[in-house]
Amino acid sequence: MKAIIPAAGFGTRLRPLTFARPKPVLRVANKPIICHAIQTLCAAGVCDIGIVVSDLTHKAIETAVKGLEGVNIEYIYQNEMLGLGDAVKVSREWIGDTDFCVYLGDNLFEHGVSSFIRAFYEQQADAVIALVEVEQPSEFGVAVLDADNRITRLVEKPRVPPSNLAVAGLYCFRPTIFDQLEVLQPSARGEYEITDAIALQIEAGGRVLGERVKGWWKDTGKPQDLIDANRLLLCELHGCVLGSVSDSRLTGEVVVEAGAVVINSTILGPVTIAAGAHIENAYLGPYTSVGQGSLIRNSEVEYSVIDENTEIRDVAIRLQGCLIGVRAKVIGHGAIPRVHHFTLSDASVLELGC
Repeated sequence: MKAIIPAAGFGTRLRPLTFARPKPVLRVANKPIICHAIQTLCAAGVCDIGIVVSDLTHKAIETAVKGLEGVNIEYIYQNEMLGLGDAVKVSREWIGDTDFCVYLGDNLFEHGVSSFIRAFYEQQADAVIALVEVEQPSEFGVAVLDADNRITRLVEKPRVPPSNLAVAGLYCFRPTIFDQLEVLQPSARGEYEITDAIALQIEAGGRVLGERVKGWWKDTGKPQDLIDANRLLLCELHGCVLGSVSDSRLTGEVVVEAGAVVINSTILGPVTIAAGAHIENAYLGPYTSVGQGSLIRNSEVEYSVIDENTEIRDVAIRLQGCLIGVRAKVIGHGAIPRVHHFTLSDASVLELGC
């Protein structure tokens, strides 16, 4: 089996962070989202991966995945953003006659994707779709199941959802799905919807099954989702101190990578501090990740995602629930409110106080 990861768009819902770089390279738990996706696929035995890119995203994606071991990556171009169905269709030559899965790389699964691939083969399905119960199904593709877990209806972002079972970002297909993609017409929003192709497959008598997600599932489409995904991944952290720690208290699961420095600080895990980071006279609370080369001095941060080469210093109150981009700066100067909560894009500067 091969896999396709669509990564041609930037992700408008994550602006301003995605003005400068595509969504798949944003980091959670100090790793680009797309790397989590690739490693999840490899853990399921799928190591031939086609990443669908555009001229705008190719370089950033290639840089993000550079150095990953045990995977064969092919880049496939999607020249226009015409939907997920089109992203799959342009991959036809690379897929050939092989079974394949489509993994939306901004989705995270607590228990990986092996169960869906196993169900695909064991039940000899034409397609298996990962499904999860959600509170607002109108924001997703929505499926209706019969008593045998066969999908009888599949609609994309319906105004009146026929169920609360949303498509969770993992699809397994036989190459016969390309027969439906070849005759697929664009939807009302001008995109080729993969859900419409699957609906055609169902109409043609295809055996399309829904497999429910076990454990947590996270779609990292919005800033708060990235912060929460960071929390979920850090819950699985195992502490390891390889960097320099002096006059500090580390409690719980804390990772200090080689080359990181922690001085006169309190760290309450789970926290991960990447190589080259410098933490001094600081407090880092649970569910915080600090990227490579970042500086946090005379400040308090918790439940936040701090990207690479960020500077946070002399902030008199605790930063909580923050998403701070590459090379951004947060500099404090005086008396300020007790808590700040914000998203700060790449290379931004925020001065607090007077």
